[in-house]
Amino acid sequence: MTDIADGITLIDTLLGGVPGRTSGYLVAGEAPAFVDPGAQTSAAHVVATLRAAGLGPDDLAWIVLTHIHLDHCGGAGELAAAFPRATVVVHERGVRHMIDPARLVAASHVVYAEHAPMYGGMSAIPEARVVAAPDGHRVALGAGRELEMIATPGHARHHMSVLDAATGTVIAGDAVGAHLVGGGLYPTVPPADVDIAAGRASLARLLAWRPQVVSASHFGPVGAPADAIAVADEQLAVMGEAALRGWIAGGRDAVEREIERALPLEAAVGTAESAMEWRALAWYQNNFDGLARWAEGAATPPGAA
Repeated sequence: MTDIADGITLIDTLLGGVPGRTSGYLVAGEAPAFVDPGAQTSAAHVVATLRAAGLGPDDLAWIVLTHIHLDHCGGAGELAAAFPRATVVVHERGVRHMIDPARLVAASHVVYAEHAPMYGGMSAIPEARVVAAPDGHRVALGAGRELEMIATPGHARHHMSVLDAATGTVIAGDAVGAHLVGGGLYPTVPPADVDIAAGRASLARLLAWRPQVVSASHFGPVGAPADAIAVADEQLAVMGEAALRGWIAGGRDAVEREIERALPLEAAVGTAESAMEWRALAWYQNNFDGLARWAEGAATPPGAA
């Protein structure tokens, strides 16, 4: 557990039992919140960590999700069972998947392929305990402190960042990409609904908040917020241009070749250890599939068959 701002504690949710892959955030208050419980396979660890931090079964008020990818939301069902007074807050598009997660789990396992067991599935949450969060939705923590849900699509249509105005902290999910094992930032653009233009617009929106701290779900604070957002924006721009060139030239395989030329992983993240983790998790390869799908749509004129 690491404090990243006053009243905000990072908890490593240990995806696959390995430190430094996924992080959740306990935000203190009269009605405390936990942001991004991680994968279902991490749930027992997260519950035990919260118990050790002094939260009894009736103490957690909110479970807040940045988006509904299983490495962020899969443990929400177990966390809701362990803290039966907690309400789950999720993007409007995610509500039905909290109530009946079967379709979400099946589609996720197609993307994760042989890595699916590392994530597990997701347990259903009663509809009465799920709140739909439109852009600007506020989560009351008590004593005037609130979390604001900010729509930040790009990584996914249902992606939201979480702003704690009291400390100027943005819990950014995947909006700024990921940095693993001490390496630099690199975009996370997996299937199925990546949108490069939306991602860049989301970064501009985050920058306009002038945050004091920006923390990624993979993994932790990114350093000077304005500098990190600028890096993330440039990376998305380069990646989008390369993906379009590749798709037009030769489809998915050409997308991969163009990305590797334009934004090579090892050079971007700066360490062999970080690059190895990207490849071991298959997140690097998943990027090519997400970008190819996006480029196919972006290269097709509106109304074309």
